[in-house]
Amino acid sequence: MDKKTVVLRELVHTWPFPLLSFQQLLQECAHCSRALLQERPSTESMQAVILGLTARLHTPETESGTQPLCRKHALRVLDMTGLLDDGVEQDPGTMSMWDCTAAVARTCIAQQQGVTAEPGLAPIPVEVRVDLRVNRASYAFLREALRSSVGSPLRLCCRDLRAEDLPMRNTVALLQLLDAGCLRRVDLRFNNLGLRGLSVIIPHVARFQHLASLRLHYVHGDSRQPSVDGEDNFRYFLAQMGRFTCLRELSMGSSLLSGRLDQLLSTLQSPLESLELAFCALLPEDLRFLARSPHAVHLKKLDLSGNDLSGNQLEPFQGLLRAAAATLLHLELTECQLADTQLLATLPVLTRCTSLRYLGLYGNPLSMAGLKELLRDSVVQAELRTVVHPFPVDCYEGLPWPPPASVLLEASINEEKFARVEAELHQLLLASGRAHVLWTTDIYGRLAADYFSL
Repeated sequence: MDKKTVVLRELVHTWPFPLLSFQQLLQECAHCSRALLQERPSTESMQAVILGLTARLHTPETESGTQPLCRKHALRVLDMTGLLDDGVEQDPGTMSMWDCTAAVARTCIAQQQGVTAEPGLAPIPVEVRVDLRVNRASYAFLREALRSSVGSPLRLCCRDLRAEDLPMRNTVALLQLLDAGCLRRVDLRFNNLGLRGLSVIIPHVARFQHLASLRLHYVHGDSRQPSVDGEDNFRYFLAQMGRFTCLRELSMGSSLLSGRLDQLLSTLQSPLESLELAFCALLPEDLRFLARSPHAVHLKKLDLSGNDLSGNQLEPFQGLLRAAAATLLHLELTECQLADTQLLATLPVLTRCTSLRYLGLYGNPLSMAGLKELLRDSVVQAELRTVVHPFPVDCYEGLPWPPPASVLLEASINEEKFARVEAELHQLLLASGRAHVLWTTDIYGRLAADYFSL
């Protein structure tokens, strides 16, 4: 983290143990309180790791100080997962997932092209565990890297795959090259698959029996105007979803699931712990089914953003909270049309979620009075650490009622009024002994926890 690149390169080059995991080494510093895993490694540091690995593979064992009798102690796994930022708010001095994917891929290709084994002594293979990010621009060389790593001393092992704006055939080609024993998450974004595209891709995803997280976005298929082909594709998709045995997180953001949630969740073999259904046009019956399902009592993370919970959905939503209260750690309700009346009616159930750590309410038409009531009642939630709240409606000028979410997100606020709101909330937190709880309007601060970090 301090850019000691020469030492870092030599560390990788001469590491004498089977596993080198930077995430494990940086869990906690024995000499200070530095939160090392929250820091972003510099580009120079990540390049030094890759250069050290390349040097190791190009150096005969007798030169590097590793004798043949000690081959069983040589480096077998280099774990580079869990270190890099995701490309959001990218710092020019750090290496994003996109950059690291490219660097590791090029190393794999160069290794396959440039290394010749010593006579009578095959190179010791090293498994490089990485999280891969791919788009149209990086697809070709990442595919080549995965092909090159087959049978190579440097074996690329993908833990989490995120593919953005990638054609269906390219997505399938990548999935076919991945090691089924390594993959933990598949995240397909902005691919506009539709049910037809999804029915082509999903069997290739379902072969990963250890997959714990599946994130699919923008899966279109209008249940209000069903077609024969659409229904066939949906049934096939459901059948494939039933093949997963280890799935714990499912995200179907911006997918039309009105009245179909029961069909989707009933096919799964085991209960989910994280469910993201943002902007899925959920109906009351969807929420009622979820509340009664085996999933509800296991949920640690729930995202219902963009679903209107202000009308007929409010009562079933409260029932869902009641069912999930014992396990829920993370609740995201951005843009759910929750005004003071709905919030106050929900508070008795919400405060039963005594393990809750994160509550997201941005984009809801709440007043300062509603926020203060929430703050007072949430005192009983001892684990609560972050509340992302909206700008109170009191801070807008000439707001239509009820205000659409787009108005709340785009209209300007009275900065002077909001400064007074922040000061009052801060004083209330101090008075209740809750100064450690972060109340913020920052939705871009990456405060929301990833499922695997819960």
